[in-house]
Amino acid sequence: MRTFLGRGAAALAAVVMLLTAVPASAQTQGMERRNERRNMRHGARATKQACKAGDEKTRAECRQMKRSYKHHARHGGATEAPQANPAP
Repeated sequence: MRTFLGRGAAALAAVVMLLTAVPASAQTQGMERRNERRNMRHGARATKQACKAGDEKTRAECRQMKRSYKHHARHGGATEAPQANPAP
């Protein structure tokens, strides 16, 4: 009888522990940061390719646009493309 109560208490404790377990998010902070960096690189590449496809800028100007995109994404937080010709 005593072992039966002991097993029952252990089973009840296991059930309570399983029911109170908090579901963890699938992504850690490191994974989120890595995805943000990947998205930033992808956006910078797309900006450079779009610049090269326009045939109106030199290779150096397109490279500078890519750099400014990455800088803006790092420091501004947004991953939108910077303006091609900002107003003075």
